[in-house]
Amino acid sequence: MAKEYDLVVLGGGTGGYVAAIRASQLGMQVAVVEKSELGGTCLNRGCIPSKSLLRSAEVFKQTKEANEYGVEASDITLNFAKVQERKNRIIKTLQQGVHGLMKKGKIDVYEGFGRILGPSIFSPMPGTISIEYENGDENTMLVPKNVLIATGSRPRSLPGLELDGEIVMSSDEALNMNELPSSMIIVGGGVIGIEWASMLSDFGVDVTVIEYMDYILPTEDEVIAKEVEKQLKKKGVHVVKGAKVLPDKLQKEKGVTVEAEINHHNETFSADRMLVSVGREAVTSNIGLQNTDIVIDKGFIQTNDFYQTKESHIYAIGDVIGGMQLAHVASHEGIVAVEHMADRNPLPLDYDTIPSCIYANPEAASVGLTEKQAIDQGFDTKIGKFPFKAIGKALVHGESGGFVKIIADKKTEDLLGVHMVGPHVTDMISEAGLAKVLDATPWEIAHSVHPHPTLSEVMGEAAMAVEGNQIHG
Repeated sequence: MAKEYDLVVLGGGTGGYVAAIRASQLGMQVAVVEKSELGGTCLNRGCIPSKSLLRSAEVFKQTKEANEYGVEASDITLNFAKVQERKNRIIKTLQQGVHGLMKKGKIDVYEGFGRILGPSIFSPMPGTISIEYENGDENTMLVPKNVLIATGSRPRSLPGLELDGEIVMSSDEALNMNELPSSMIIVGGGVIGIEWASMLSDFGVDVTVIEYMDYILPTEDEVIAKEVEKQLKKKGVHVVKGAKVLPDKLQKEKGVTVEAEINHHNETFSADRMLVSVGREAVTSNIGLQNTDIVIDKGFIQTNDFYQTKESHIYAIGDVIGGMQLAHVASHEGIVAVEHMADRNPLPLDYDTIPSCIYANPEAASVGLTEKQAIDQGFDTKIGKFPFKAIGKALVHGESGGFVKIIADKKTEDLLGVHMVGPHVTDMISEAGLAKVLDATPWEIAHSVHPHPTLSEVMGEAAMAVEGNQIHG
Protein backbone atom coordinates (compact mmCIF):
# COMPACT_ATOMS: atom_id res chain seq x y z
CA MET A 1 0.00 0.00 0.00
CA ALA A 2 1.35 3.43 -0.94
CA LYS A 3 1.76 6.16 1.67
CA GLU A 4 0.92 9.77 0.83
CA TYR A 5 3.03 12.81 1.72
CA ASP A 6 3.03 16.51 1.02
CA LEU A 7 6.75 16.29 0.24
CA VAL A 8 9.24 13.51 -0.36
CA VAL A 9 12.92 14.52 -0.37
CA LEU A 10 15.32 12.33 -2.33
CA GLY A 11 18.63 12.64 -0.46
CA GLY A 12 19.26 13.32 3.21
CA GLY A 13 22.29 15.54 2.85
CA THR A 14 22.58 19.10 4.15
CA GLY A 15 20.26 20.57 1.54
CA GLY A 16 17.76 17.72 1.78
CA TYR A 17 17.38 17.52 5.55
CA VAL A 18 17.28 21.32 5.97
CA ALA A 19 14.50 21.49 3.36
CA ALA A 20 12.64 18.70 5.15
CA ILE A 21 12.84 20.58 8.47
CA ARG A 22 11.56 23.80 6.89
CA ALA A 23 8.71 21.92 5.21
CA SER A 24 7.77 20.38 8.56
CA GLN A 25 7.76 23.83 10.15
CA LEU A 26 5.29 24.90 7.46
CA GLY A 27 2.95 22.09 8.37
CA MET A 28 3.77 19.62 5.63
CA GLN A 29 3.88 15.87 6.11
CA VAL A 30 7.41 15.03 5.00
CA ALA A 31 9.53 11.98 4.21
CA VAL A 32 13.26 11.79 3.45
CA VAL A 33 14.71 8.92 1.40
CA GLU A 34 18.43 8.32 1.96
CA LYS A 35 20.37 5.28 0.80
CA SER A 36 23.25 5.67 3.27
CA GLU A 37 23.65 8.13 6.15
CA LEU A 38 21.70 11.29 6.93
CA GLY A 39 23.94 14.30 6.52
CA GLY A 40 25.10 13.24 3.07
CA THR A 41 28.49 14.11 1.64
CA CYS A 42 29.05 17.18 3.81
CA LEU A 43 28.65 15.44 7.14
CA ASN A 44 29.99 11.99 6.27
CA ARG A 45 32.51 12.38 3.44
CA GLY A 46 33.22 16.08 2.97
CA CYS A 47 32.99 19.27 4.99
CA ILE A 48 32.98 17.89 8.52
CA PRO A 49 35.51 15.04 8.34
CA SER A 50 37.96 17.03 6.22
CA LYS A 51 37.79 20.02 8.58
CA SER A 52 38.35 17.69 11.53
CA LEU A 53 41.54 16.43 9.87
CA LEU A 54 42.56 19.97 8.98
CA ARG A 55 42.16 21.00 12.62
CA SER A 56 44.33 18.09 13.80
CA ALA A 57 46.96 19.06 11.22
CA GLU A 58 46.85 22.65 12.44
CA VAL A 59 47.30 21.62 16.08
CA PHE A 60 50.20 19.32 15.14
CA LYS A 61 51.91 22.12 13.22
CA GLN A 62 51.35 24.65 16.01
CA THR A 63 52.64 22.24 18.66
CA LYS A 64 55.86 21.74 16.70
CA GLU A 65 56.22 25.54 16.65
CA ALA A 66 55.43 25.92 20.38
CA ASN A 67 58.97 27.10 21.23
CA GLU A 68 58.26 30.32 19.34
CA TYR A 69 55.60 31.09 21.98
CA GLY A 70 57.86 30.29 24.91
CA VAL A 71 56.34 26.84 25.36
CA GLU A 72 59.06 24.21 25.35
CA ALA A 73 57.86 20.90 23.98
CA SER A 74 59.82 17.87 22.85
CA ASP A 75 59.22 14.41 21.39
CA ILE A 76 56.11 15.62 19.54
CA THR A 77 54.55 12.77 17.60
CA LEU A 78 51.39 12.26 15.61
CA ASN A 79 49.01 9.40 16.40
CA PHE A 80 47.01 9.26 13.19
CA ALA A 81 44.72 6.53 14.53
CA LYS A 82 43.56 8.97 17.22
CA VAL A 83 43.17 11.69 14.61
CA GLN A 84 40.76 9.41 12.76
CA GLU A 85 39.00 8.41 15.97
CA ARG A 86 38.32 12.06 16.76
CA LYS A 87 37.00 12.65 13.25
CA ASN A 88 34.65 9.67 13.54
CA ARG A 89 33.36 10.81 16.95
CA ILE A 90 32.48 14.21 15.51
CA ILE A 91 30.67 12.62 12.58
CA LYS A 92 28.71 10.30 14.87
CA THR A 93 27.71 13.15 17.19
CA LEU A 94 26.41 15.21 14.29
CA GLN A 95 24.64 12.21 12.75
CA GLN A 96 22.78 11.70 16.02
CA GLY A 97 21.89 15.38 15.97
CA VAL A 98 20.36 15.15 12.50
CA HIS A 99 18.37 12.05 13.48
CA GLY A 100 17.10 13.99 16.49
CA LEU A 101 15.98 16.84 14.26
CA MET A 102 14.06 14.40 12.07
CA LYS A 103 12.23 13.04 15.12
CA LYS A 104 11.53 16.54 16.40
CA GLY A 105 10.00 17.49 13.05
CA LYS A 106 8.04 14.21 12.81
CA ILE A 107 9.79 13.55 9.50
CA ASP A 108 9.75 9.96 8.27
CA VAL A 109 13.15 8.66 7.16
CA TYR A 110 13.37 5.74 4.71
CA GLU A 111 16.78 4.05 4.47
CA GLY A 112 16.80 2.91 0.88
CA PHE A 113 17.34 3.98 -2.73
CA GLY A 114 14.56 6.19 -4.09
CA ARG A 115 13.53 6.23 -7.74
CA ILE A 116 10.95 8.47 -9.45
CA LEU A 117 8.25 6.58 -11.34
CA GLY A 118 6.21 7.77 -14.27
CA PRO A 119 2.40 8.07 -14.27
CA SER A 120 0.95 5.01 -12.55
CA ILE A 121 -2.04 3.67 -10.68
CA PHE A 122 -0.87 5.75 -7.74
CA SER A 123 -0.71 9.11 -9.53
CA PRO A 124 -1.50 10.45 -13.02
CA MET A 125 1.71 12.52 -12.85
CA PRO A 126 5.31 11.34 -12.61
CA GLY A 127 6.59 11.57 -9.07
CA THR A 128 5.58 8.45 -7.20
CA ILE A 129 8.71 7.28 -5.35
CA SER A 130 9.69 3.62 -5.31
CA ILE A 131 12.13 2.78 -2.50
CA GLU A 132 14.44 -0.19 -2.99
CA TYR A 133 16.21 -1.86 -0.06
CA GLU A 134 19.63 -3.55 -0.02
CA ASN A 135 18.29 -6.45 2.02
CA GLY A 136 15.81 -7.34 -0.71
CA ASP A 137 12.66 -6.28 1.16
CA GLU A 138 9.66 -5.45 -0.97
CA ASN A 139 9.74 -1.95 -2.44
CA THR A 140 7.88 0.82 -0.62
CA MET A 141 5.76 3.25 -2.61
CA LEU A 142 5.41 6.90 -1.58
CA VAL A 143 2.93 9.23 -3.30
CA PRO A 144 3.90 12.88 -2.69
CA LYS A 145 2.29 16.11 -3.79
CA ASN A 146 5.80 17.47 -4.30
CA VAL A 147 9.24 15.92 -4.78
CA LEU A 148 12.57 17.55 -3.95
CA ILE A 149 15.65 16.05 -5.59
CA ALA A 150 18.70 16.61 -3.38
CA THR A 151 20.90 13.70 -4.43
CA GLY A 152 24.12 15.72 -4.41
CA SER A 153 27.35 14.90 -6.20
CA ARG A 154 30.28 12.48 -6.20
CA PRO A 155 33.99 12.88 -7.00
CA ARG A 156 34.84 13.00 -10.69
CA SER A 157 37.90 11.30 -12.16
CA LEU A 158 39.89 11.80 -15.33
CA PRO A 159 39.11 9.48 -18.27
CA GLY A 160 41.51 6.57 -18.08
CA LEU A 161 42.67 7.44 -14.59
CA GLU A 162 40.78 4.78 -12.69
CA LEU A 163 40.35 5.05 -8.93
CA ASP A 164 41.20 1.92 -6.96
CA GLY A 165 40.50 3.47 -3.56
CA GLU A 166 43.91 2.57 -2.12
CA ILE A 167 46.77 3.83 -4.30
CA VAL A 168 44.75 6.14 -6.55
CA MET A 169 42.00 7.72 -4.45
CA SER A 170 39.28 10.30 -4.41
CA SER A 171 38.76 12.42 -1.30
CA ASP A 172 36.14 9.89 -0.14
CA GLU A 173 38.77 7.15 0.29
CA ALA A 174 41.50 9.53 1.47
CA LEU A 175 39.37 10.54 4.46
CA ASN A 176 39.51 6.96 5.72
CA MET A 177 43.23 6.23 5.32
CA ASN A 178 44.53 4.08 8.16
CA GLU A 179 47.93 5.71 8.01
CA LEU A 180 49.51 8.67 6.32
CA PRO A 181 51.70 8.09 3.27
CA SER A 182 55.15 9.63 3.22
CA SER A 183 54.33 11.31 -0.11
CA MET A 184 51.23 12.19 -2.12
CA ILE A 185 50.54 13.43 -5.63
CA ILE A 186 47.38 15.53 -5.81
CA VAL A 187 45.88 15.87 -9.28
CA GLY A 188 43.91 19.12 -9.31
CA GLY A 189 44.58 22.50 -7.72
CA GLY A 190 40.99 23.49 -6.97
CA VAL A 191 39.52 24.03 -3.52
CA ILE A 192 39.48 20.39 -2.41
CA GLY A 193 42.93 19.65 -3.79
CA ILE A 194 44.46 22.69 -2.10
CA GLU A 195 42.81 21.90 1.25
CA TRP A 196 44.26 18.39 1.09
CA ALA A 197 47.66 19.72 0.07
CA SER A 198 47.71 22.05 3.07
CA MET A 199 46.49 19.38 5.50
CA LEU A 200 48.88 16.66 4.37
CA SER A 201 51.82 19.05 4.34
CA ASP A 202 51.06 20.11 7.92
CA PHE A 203 50.96 16.41 8.85
CA GLY A 204 54.47 16.07 7.41
CA VAL A 205 53.62 14.44 4.08
CA ASP A 206 55.66 15.37 1.00
CA VAL A 207 53.01 16.82 -1.36
CA THR A 208 53.04 17.57 -5.08
CA VAL A 209 50.05 19.33 -6.66
CA ILE A 210 49.66 18.89 -10.43
CA GLU A 211 47.26 21.43 -11.95
CA TYR A 212 46.15 21.55 -15.61
CA MET A 213 45.53 25.30 -15.64
CA ASP A 214 48.24 27.94 -15.37
CA TYR A 215 46.99 28.85 -11.90
CA ILE A 216 45.47 27.18 -8.85
CA LEU A 217 42.10 28.08 -7.31
CA PRO A 218 40.53 29.33 -10.56
CA THR A 219 37.36 30.61 -8.84
CA GLU A 220 39.29 32.97 -6.58
CA ASP A 221 40.62 36.46 -7.16
CA GLU A 222 44.05 36.20 -8.77
CA VAL A 223 45.97 37.80 -5.90
CA ILE A 224 44.32 35.44 -3.38
CA ALA A 225 45.31 32.38 -5.40
CA LYS A 226 48.89 33.68 -5.70
CA GLU A 227 49.13 34.26 -1.95
CA VAL A 228 47.83 30.79 -1.13
CA GLU A 229 50.34 29.28 -3.56
CA LYS A 230 53.18 31.32 -2.04
CA GLN A 231 52.29 30.15 1.47
CA LEU A 232 51.97 26.51 0.37
CA LYS A 233 55.38 26.64 -1.30
CA LYS A 234 56.87 28.13 1.89
CA LYS A 235 55.91 25.01 3.77
CA GLY A 236 57.26 22.70 1.12
CA VAL A 237 54.34 21.89 -1.19
CA HIS A 238 55.51 21.41 -4.77
CA VAL A 239 52.99 23.14 -7.08
CA VAL A 240 53.17 22.23 -10.78
CA LYS A 241 50.94 24.27 -13.11
CA GLY A 242 50.11 24.01 -16.79
CA ALA A 243 50.52 20.23 -16.53
CA LYS A 244 48.38 17.67 -18.35
CA VAL A 245 48.38 14.34 -16.53
CA LEU A 246 48.74 11.38 -18.92
CA PRO A 247 46.58 8.55 -17.52
CA ASP A 248 48.06 5.96 -19.90
CA LYS A 249 51.46 6.57 -18.26
CA LEU A 250 50.19 5.68 -14.80
CA GLN A 251 52.10 2.90 -13.04
CA LYS A 252 51.25 1.40 -9.65
CA GLU A 253 54.33 -0.48 -8.49
CA LYS A 254 55.75 0.37 -5.08
CA GLY A 255 53.50 3.41 -4.99
CA VAL A 256 52.40 5.42 -7.98
CA THR A 257 54.23 7.00 -10.90
CA VAL A 258 52.65 9.21 -13.54
CA GLU A 259 53.79 11.44 -16.36
CA ALA A 260 52.48 14.91 -17.12
CA GLU A 261 52.96 16.99 -20.25
CA ILE A 262 54.42 20.40 -19.38
CA ASN A 263 55.42 22.89 -22.07
CA HIS A 264 55.49 20.18 -24.75
CA HIS A 265 57.69 17.80 -22.80
CA ASN A 266 56.89 15.02 -20.35
CA GLU A 267 57.89 15.02 -16.69
CA THR A 268 57.61 12.07 -14.31
CA PHE A 269 56.22 12.27 -10.78
CA SER A 270 56.28 9.53 -8.14
CA ALA A 271 54.74 9.17 -4.69
CA ASP A 272 53.28 6.61 -2.31
CA ARG A 273 49.74 7.52 -3.26
CA MET A 274 47.70 9.74 -5.56
CA LEU A 275 44.63 11.82 -4.76
CA VAL A 276 42.49 12.77 -7.76
CA SER A 277 40.62 16.00 -7.13
CA VAL A 278 39.25 17.29 -10.42
CA GLY A 279 35.75 18.35 -9.43
CA ARG A 280 32.45 16.66 -8.71
CA GLU A 281 29.62 15.36 -10.88
CA ALA A 282 25.90 15.37 -10.14
CA VAL A 283 24.25 12.17 -8.95
CA THR A 284 21.41 11.85 -11.46
CA SER A 285 21.73 8.29 -12.75
CA ASN A 286 19.15 5.63 -11.87
CA ILE A 287 16.84 8.00 -9.98
CA GLY A 288 14.11 7.83 -12.62
CA LEU A 289 14.59 11.11 -14.43
CA GLN A 290 13.84 9.33 -17.71
CA ASN A 291 10.28 8.92 -16.43
CA THR A 292 9.84 12.70 -16.31
CA ASP A 293 10.24 15.75 -18.56
CA ILE A 294 13.08 17.06 -16.36
CA VAL A 295 15.84 18.66 -18.44
CA ILE A 296 19.51 17.78 -17.90
CA ASP A 297 22.18 20.11 -19.27
CA LYS A 298 25.90 19.32 -18.98
CA GLY A 299 25.07 16.73 -16.36
CA PHE A 300 23.02 19.01 -14.10
CA ILE A 301 19.27 19.29 -13.54
CA GLN A 302 17.84 22.55 -14.89
CA THR A 303 15.51 24.60 -12.66
CA ASN A 304 13.99 28.06 -12.44
CA ASP A 305 14.83 30.64 -9.76
CA PHE A 306 12.68 28.75 -7.25
CA TYR A 307 14.25 25.36 -8.10
CA GLN A 308 11.27 23.97 -9.99
CA THR A 309 12.16 21.58 -12.78
CA LYS A 310 10.14 21.30 -15.98
CA GLU A 311 7.81 19.10 -13.89
CA SER A 312 6.37 21.91 -11.75
CA HIS A 313 5.77 19.67 -8.71
CA ILE A 314 9.34 18.31 -8.78
CA TYR A 315 12.07 20.58 -7.45
CA ALA A 316 15.87 20.12 -7.33
CA ILE A 317 18.56 21.79 -5.20
CA GLY A 318 22.23 21.60 -4.28
CA ASP A 319 25.10 20.00 -6.15
CA VAL A 320 22.71 18.16 -8.48
CA ILE A 321 21.83 21.50 -10.14
CA GLY A 322 25.44 22.73 -10.32
CA GLY A 323 26.26 26.29 -9.37
CA MET A 324 28.39 26.98 -6.31
CA GLN A 325 28.16 23.39 -4.97
CA LEU A 326 28.45 24.41 -1.32
CA ALA A 327 26.55 22.95 1.64
CA HIS A 328 25.25 26.30 2.87
CA VAL A 329 24.05 27.11 -0.64
CA ALA A 330 22.13 23.83 -0.85
CA SER A 331 20.50 24.53 2.52
CA HIS A 332 19.21 27.93 1.45
CA GLU A 333 18.12 26.64 -1.94
CA GLY A 334 16.11 24.00 -0.08
CA ILE A 335 14.42 26.62 2.09
CA VAL A 336 13.50 28.71 -0.97
CA ALA A 337 12.15 25.63 -2.80
CA VAL A 338 9.98 24.53 0.13
CA GLU A 339 8.65 28.03 0.78
CA HIS A 340 7.76 28.26 -2.91
CA MET A 341 5.83 24.97 -2.68
CA ALA A 342 3.97 26.44 0.29
CA ASP A 343 3.13 29.69 -1.61
CA ARG A 344 5.19 31.78 0.81
CA ASN A 345 6.58 33.96 -2.02
CA PRO A 346 10.29 33.61 -1.13
CA LEU A 347 12.89 35.85 -2.70
CA PRO A 348 15.28 34.13 -5.13
CA LEU A 349 18.80 33.69 -3.84
CA ASP A 350 21.33 36.32 -4.87
CA TYR A 351 24.46 34.22 -5.37
CA ASP A 352 26.66 37.34 -5.37
CA THR A 353 25.93 37.69 -1.64
CA ILE A 354 26.91 34.12 -0.70
CA PRO A 355 30.39 33.64 0.80
CA SER A 356 32.67 30.77 -0.19
CA CYS A 357 35.50 29.45 1.96
CA ILE A 358 38.75 27.52 1.57
CA TYR A 359 39.93 25.85 4.77
CA ALA A 360 43.59 25.50 3.88
CA ASN A 361 46.42 27.00 5.89
CA PRO A 362 46.25 29.88 5.13
CA GLU A 363 42.49 30.11 4.89
CA ALA A 364 40.82 32.02 2.08
CA ALA A 365 37.29 33.37 1.75
CA SER A 366 35.38 35.55 -0.67
CA VAL A 367 32.03 37.03 -1.56
CA GLY A 368 30.95 38.86 -4.71
CA LEU A 369 32.96 39.60 -7.84
CA THR A 370 36.67 39.13 -8.37
CA GLU A 371 38.54 42.11 -9.78
CA LYS A 372 38.68 40.47 -13.21
CA GLN A 373 34.95 39.69 -13.17
CA ALA A 374 34.15 43.26 -12.19
CA ILE A 375 36.27 44.69 -15.00
CA ASP A 376 34.85 42.20 -17.51
CA GLN A 377 31.34 43.33 -16.50
CA GLY A 378 32.24 46.93 -17.27
CA PHE A 379 32.73 48.34 -13.77
CA ASP A 380 35.24 51.09 -13.14
CA THR A 381 36.75 49.73 -9.95
CA LYS A 382 38.67 51.04 -6.98
CA ILE A 383 40.54 48.74 -4.64
CA GLY A 384 41.36 48.72 -0.95
CA LYS A 385 43.90 46.22 0.32
CA PHE A 386 45.32 45.80 3.80
CA PRO A 387 47.77 43.22 5.21
CA PHE A 388 47.41 41.17 8.38
CA LYS A 389 51.02 41.95 9.26
CA ALA A 390 49.85 45.41 10.39
CA ILE A 391 47.19 43.94 12.70
CA GLY A 392 48.28 43.43 16.32
CA LYS A 393 46.10 40.36 16.96
CA ALA A 394 47.59 38.62 13.91
CA LEU A 395 51.09 39.12 15.31
CA VAL A 396 49.94 37.85 18.72
CA HIS A 397 48.57 34.73 17.04
CA GLY A 398 51.77 34.26 15.06
CA GLU A 399 49.82 34.28 11.79
CA SER A 400 50.53 37.55 10.05
CA GLY A 401 50.53 36.46 6.40
CA GLY A 402 47.77 37.42 4.02
CA PHE A 403 45.46 40.39 3.53
CA VAL A 404 41.94 41.60 2.79
CA LYS A 405 41.05 43.07 -0.59
CA ILE A 406 37.88 45.10 -1.15
CA ILE A 407 36.58 45.93 -4.63
CA ALA A 408 34.15 48.84 -5.08
CA ASP A 409 32.41 50.56 -7.97
CA LYS A 410 34.07 53.95 -8.45
CA LYS A 411 30.86 55.44 -9.85
CA THR A 412 28.28 54.29 -7.28
CA GLU A 413 30.50 53.41 -4.29
CA ASP A 414 28.76 50.00 -4.20
CA LEU A 415 30.63 47.07 -2.75
CA LEU A 416 31.41 44.60 -5.55
CA GLY A 417 33.55 41.97 -3.85
CA VAL A 418 35.57 41.13 -0.76
CA HIS A 419 38.46 38.65 -0.84
CA MET A 420 40.46 37.46 2.15
CA VAL A 421 43.45 35.25 2.78
CA GLY A 422 44.95 34.73 6.21
CA PRO A 423 44.10 33.62 9.76
CA HIS A 424 40.46 32.73 10.51
CA VAL A 425 39.10 34.53 7.44
CA THR A 426 36.46 31.82 6.96
CA ASP A 427 34.93 33.09 10.21
CA MET A 428 35.31 36.75 9.23
CA ILE A 429 33.79 36.62 5.74
CA SER A 430 30.23 36.78 7.13
CA GLU A 431 30.65 40.52 7.79
CA ALA A 432 31.32 40.98 4.09
CA GLY A 433 28.35 38.77 3.24
CA LEU A 434 26.06 40.91 5.40
CA ALA A 435 27.50 44.03 3.81
CA LYS A 436 26.60 42.65 0.38
CA VAL A 437 23.06 41.76 1.49
CA LEU A 438 22.55 45.24 2.92
CA ASP A 439 24.16 46.86 -0.15
CA ALA A 440 26.70 48.57 2.09
CA THR A 441 29.54 50.72 0.81
CA PRO A 442 33.18 50.55 1.93
CA TRP A 443 32.56 53.86 3.73
CA GLU A 444 29.87 52.22 5.84
CA ILE A 445 32.11 49.24 6.62
CA ALA A 446 34.91 51.63 7.60
CA HIS A 447 32.60 53.49 9.96
CA SER A 448 31.52 50.30 11.69
CA VAL A 449 33.87 50.27 14.69
CA HIS A 450 35.95 47.09 14.79
CA PRO A 451 37.18 46.25 18.32
CA HIS A 452 40.87 46.28 19.17
CA PRO A 453 42.78 44.05 19.26
CA THR A 454 40.97 41.69 16.90
CA LEU A 455 41.65 40.16 13.52
CA SER A 456 38.47 41.87 12.26
CA GLU A 457 40.26 45.23 12.31
CA VAL A 458 41.75 44.24 8.96
CA MET A 459 38.28 44.58 7.42
CA GLY A 460 37.87 48.15 8.64
CA GLU A 461 41.37 49.10 7.48
CA ALA A 462 40.81 47.56 4.04
CA ALA A 463 37.55 49.49 3.72
CA MET A 464 39.33 52.73 4.60
CA ALA A 465 42.09 51.82 2.12
CA VAL A 466 39.57 52.02 -0.74
CA GLU A 467 39.88 55.81 -0.38
CA GLY A 468 43.51 55.69 0.75
CA ASN A 469 42.55 56.53 4.35
CA GLN A 470 43.88 53.44 6.14
CA ILE A 471 45.36 54.30 9.52
CA HIS A 472 48.00 51.64 10.17
CA GLY A 473 49.43 51.17 6.71
